[in-house]
Order: sequence, then C-alpha cells, then structure tokens
Amino acid sequence: MRPAIVRSLAIALVAAVLAGCASTAAPPEQRHPDDPWEPFNRSVHQFNRTADRAVLRPLARGYDRVTPDPVQRGVRNFFRNLRSPVIMVNLLLQGRGGELESEFQRFVTNTLYGVAGVFDVASAGNIDKPEGDFGQTLAVWGWEDSRYLVLPLLGPSTIRDSVGRGVDTVPDVAWRLAYQEGSFFLVGLNVVQMRAGLLPLDAELAAAYDEYIMMRDGWMQRRNHLIFGEDAELPDYDAWLDDDDWEDW
Repeated sequence: MRPAIVRSLAIALVAAVLAGCASTAAPPEQRHPDDPWEPFNRSVHQFNRTADRAVLRPLARGYDRVTPDPVQRGVRNFFRNLRSPVIMVNLLLQGRGGELESEFQRFVTNTLYGVAGVFDVASAGNIDKPEGDFGQTLAVWGWEDSRYLVLPLLGPSTIRDSVGRGVDTVPDVAWRLAYQEGSFFLVGLNVVQMRAGLLPLDAELAAAYDEYIMMRDGWMQRRNHLIFGEDAELPDYDAWLDDDDWEDW
C-alpha cells in the first residue's frame, strides 16, 4: 500500500472516529481510573464495531463456514509458530529463562516435525506454550499503569501496549512481508482467522448491558493476568448483562 494511500486512509479514519457519538460515556468523576478518555474510546469502539459488522464478521463467518475445523486449527498453529521468534525475544527481555527454553523447543519441534508449524507436535509432547509480547516487556520493566486506548480497526489496547504492538511488528514475518513486499495476504488471513475464533463471543457481547464496558474490562483483565498472574482482579460481569439474558450466560 502506497504511503499516500495510507495517509489518506488514516485521515479518513480519524475523521470518522471524531464524528462518532460518545453520548453514553460516563461523566468524568464516574469513569474507570484507567479509562479517562472514555468518550473518545467509545467513539472508536463504535466505529470498529460498525466496520466489523460490515466487513470483518461476514468474512470470518464465510471462512468458518467453508473451512474444515482441522484446517482452521492448522492455520492457527501456523501463525502461532510464525510469531514464536517475537515471543522468544520478549521472554528473553523479561528474564523468563525457563519459558524461553520451552518456547525454543516448541519452535524447533513444530517447524521441523509439524510442517512449518501447521501441526502442533510440541503440545502433543507436553511442551508448555508461554506468551510474551513487548507490551508485557514494558510492564515488567516498570510501565505497569497505562491508560486504556481503543485503536481504529485494531481494537482494545493501552498506550503501553500500543507501543509494544508497534515494536513487535518489526520482527514479525507477516508484517515484514506487508511492509517490504506490499503483500498483505498473510496479515489478512491472520486477522480473519482470529476473528473467526471470536465468533462464539458475539452472543455474549450482544447480551451485555454495556458492550463497551464488558469488552474493555474483559480485555484489561486478560492483559493484567498475563502481566500479574493470579493477582489480577476479576471484573464483575453480572452488572453488565441484561437480567433476562444472565440466566443463559
């Protein structure tokens, strides 16, 4: 994609975001302490959900409908294996030596014996599957508290994790091909397969009393768990679901 097109698209996205409605945002004194930009974030969230309903969700449903489960599992395994070098670098930076050894074993095993990672031979061999990204690395280095930020098209994040995501794309094979060769096939396929994996959650989001809060707090809970482990607080989802729908949750 040409730089001029990228700039034009970015300007259009910003304009659409700023035009979004944030009337349902809580007043400043009632906002989550990590989400002081709630009106802006709600606008971006609404834009993202509109784009998702128009483009991404139909693509994910089509992919899920025509792609057999074993093939979908192979695609997920392939992209997990492709991300393994990024994970290993972050595990090293975080000083997680034991998990780095496990991830290295996973990468070698799945690359050599799992047809470039399509088959998860490592899990069959009970090799652990650690996770590591530069957002976590920054948190380990001391940047623990960071403001919540919803990114256009990319979704929930924080300032810290947005920086981390940008750094992680540098060694990422799929993004490197997109930058250098202009081929977004791998990136697009990865996005579609990840969205297909989230299709079962659509009903829960539709049942939520406030979809934005449920998505925000659910995402923050997962990130805090990756960083702080069992010490991370669990949000109270009961308050965010319609009473009639909670019985079927």
